[in-house]
Amino acid sequence: MRLATITNWAYGTTVLLTLASGAAMLIASNAQQRERGAVEQRFALDAATEHVGDDIFELSDHARQYVNTGDPTYRTLYRSNLAQLGEVEARLRHLGDAGARPRELVTLRDAMHWADALQDEQQAAIAAHDAGADPRAREILFGAEYEREQDRIEQQVLRFQDQLDERTQGEVRIAAEYSSLWKSVSEIVLAMTGLLFLCVLYFVFKQRVLRPVVKLSDVVNRLAAQDYAAEPPEVGQIDEIGDMAQAIRIFRENGLERQRLEGERDADRAIRDLLSRMTQRMQGCDTLGDLQEVVQRFVPEIAPLRAGRLYLLDKPRNAVVAVCDWLAPAGSLPEFAPSACWALRRGMPHRPAGGSSGSEIDIPCAHIAAAGEGPPVDTLCLPLTAQREMLGLLYFEPVAGTAGRAGTPEVYLEMLAETVGLAIANLRLRDALREMAMADPLTGLANRRQLDQVFESLRHSADRRGDPVSCLMVDVDHFKRFNDVFGHDAGDAVLREVGALLRGATREPDFAFRHGGEEFLLLLPGLDAEQAQARGEEIRGRIAALRLTFAGEDLGPITASIGIASAPLHCAFDRLIPTADAALLHAKARGRNRVEVARLRDGKTPADQAVA
Repeated sequence: MRLATITNWAYGTTVLLTLASGAAMLIASNAQQRERGAVEQRFALDAATEHVGDDIFELSDHARQYVNTGDPTYRTLYRSNLAQLGEVEARLRHLGDAGARPRELVTLRDAMHWADALQDEQQAAIAAHDAGADPRAREILFGAEYEREQDRIEQQVLRFQDQLDERTQGEVRIAAEYSSLWKSVSEIVLAMTGLLFLCVLYFVFKQRVLRPVVKLSDVVNRLAAQDYAAEPPEVGQIDEIGDMAQAIRIFRENGLERQRLEGERDADRAIRDLLSRMTQRMQGCDTLGDLQEVVQRFVPEIAPLRAGRLYLLDKPRNAVVAVCDWLAPAGSLPEFAPSACWALRRGMPHRPAGGSSGSEIDIPCAHIAAAGEGPPVDTLCLPLTAQREMLGLLYFEPVAGTAGRAGTPEVYLEMLAETVGLAIANLRLRDALREMAMADPLTGLANRRQLDQVFESLRHSADRRGDPVSCLMVDVDHFKRFNDVFGHDAGDAVLREVGALLRGATREPDFAFRHGGEEFLLLLPGLDAEQAQARGEEIRGRIAALRLTFAGEDLGPITASIGIASAPLHCAFDRLIPTADAALLHAKARGRNRVEVARLRDGKTPADQAVA
């Protein structure tokens, strides 16, 4: 016989036995219902009979109390209760509706007739009392005949209740036996059904082992092709097939984990490549603007889920100022004091929200706009340091709508901050070296190397726009005297004071230079010869007003000779400095402590040309 046929017959038999068991359970349940119905009927009849007896004896009590006390209230109560009793047949009909049998009602009817006879005597006693015959009324209600009638009524009611108890107990016993019988039948049929079901289940599972094996084989083939979307079937039994399914499931989980790790490795490699390229680009930056452009281009790629700002420390103002941002940050102020950031205070990364888990919360920084409202934002402040010097800050905040998504690991953001800090330090070091190379160490003024660059740029600008450019060549008179008499340190002090005076004599301090030795040079773009001469006289007078002491000794008067040339009036732009130097030599030849303006190309000074 085929397996399918055996299975179908077994299923059919199981269904029939299940139906038979259900029917038996329904019959047993019906018998239990009958048992409960009998008990409920007995309870209802007891309650009704109790009311009958109570009503009868309550009327007797009211009548006796009225005769004893003469209180009309008891008479009123008596008449009220009497009116509520109604006729005997009506009360019996009520008990018949509740389930009392005819034989039981006959017993109760006798009791109720005796009760009606008592009511006649009660009314006679009340009437005798109302007529003033109290002895007669008491004889009726408290006589021996009255007591015998009450006992007879009570005996009839008790007999009625005994008949009810006997009948109810019999019905309950029969219903209980009937229910127990069908309950046993139901349990037997249910046990047979369960046994047959277990046999069929064992037979089917034993004969159909091949089916899960085929499914597992298909899953193995897909997993061998690295198709980890294939899920092995759920096999619950503890045997070789269950072990095989568990092994395949573990193999799939390992494959998924390997794919995840490979994805993380690729992401890490991509971030490291971005960091490497960013580092290379920053190494090629010549200015802070170039660095800002590199940061704005690469940081959103490295941390796409975090907006942020790059802050630099402005030491003269004692402020942290934002120089660039990316992905529109809104949580941090563009400028704040260094003490407003805990990362700058501690020199360590600061994250108020405690990371993705939020288990290590911290104090929010004061520069975060929403620091005092609600839960802290998951911000991250990374100090930029190099050579133990605080340079600035990298600030990050979540991009709107990305809450809960895993972002760039914090370790890479710290690497990013270290890279940016080193790049800023290199730029500042390069600027410092350039400044040292372009500045005179004694006076702080730009040297001749810087003069060549500035003059070339200024010459092209003035030549293009047609503006005049004047040059003042300043020489300290008799400078050798200060070195010979007071020493070279005193001479250096004189040069420093004159340099400081010249730095403040121009609108742009970068246009004052030390030309060499005791000679200084000032470029005055936009000033013609007359304006330059007035400025030269002003400078000469301020130098002559200097009074210096060194080592407690007065250095005496300090004077300077000044030569002035203006292009294109006196010469071409490329000849401006030699022409001013020639005017300086002419001033020294004419007695020093004076201002001489270069002569025009026809040999006259501008003043001579004005007189002519």
